[in-house]
Amino acid sequence: MKTILLASSSPRRIEMMKQHELDPIIQPSDVSENLPIDLEPQIAVMYLALKKALHAQNQRKVITQVNPEHPLLCREKGEPTHILAADTIVVFDGKIIGKPKSKEEAFLTLSMLRGNPHHVITGVCVIDLESGKKTCFYDTSTVYFTDYSDEELQAYVNTREPYDKAGGYAIQGTFGKYVDHIEGDRDNIVGLPWYRVEELLG
Repeated sequence: MKTILLASSSPRRIEMMKQHELDPIIQPSDVSENLPIDLEPQIAVMYLALKKALHAQNQRKVITQVNPEHPLLCREKGEPTHILAADTIVVFDGKIIGKPKSKEEAFLTLSMLRGNPHHVITGVCVIDLESGKKTCFYDTSTVYFTDYSDEELQAYVNTREPYDKAGGYAIQGTFGKYVDHIEGDRDNIVGLPWYRVEELLG
């Protein structure tokens, strides 16, 4: 069985991998998500995914040299054969919508999305550590929300859920009940387009 190093601490991505009978080594990449130039959203997510994957690869090399007994090396799981990194963004009206930092921002964001379609784009990078090959791609899904009320929205932003998620919601979370329908892959909206990732992991 292949051993995957997941450069993410996302509970949603970890759960998805375990659902597919993979127990990844978790090594989050703490990298800046600032973009150096004005990139198109599709390029931006692949850029960030590649940046996270390369950081995880370099970090592992340093840890191996400096502290071979470091817990991150997870010797009991064996040496990883692949590094997997991803980044997910929400795009509305051509603009990237980030993670809201306040109730006001969450309310404003989800008010804009109310009754309107928006795109969820996930960029993925897989490094095959045996061949050195790096593969990056993106997948896009479209989400259509219902016309929820201000009262329903206010009740939601008063919870803790919106503030660590692009666009202020997770389709598998409590706000998922306001999704009217989607076009594309649901796993992509959760954070990892598994049907494409699986092909690269072999």
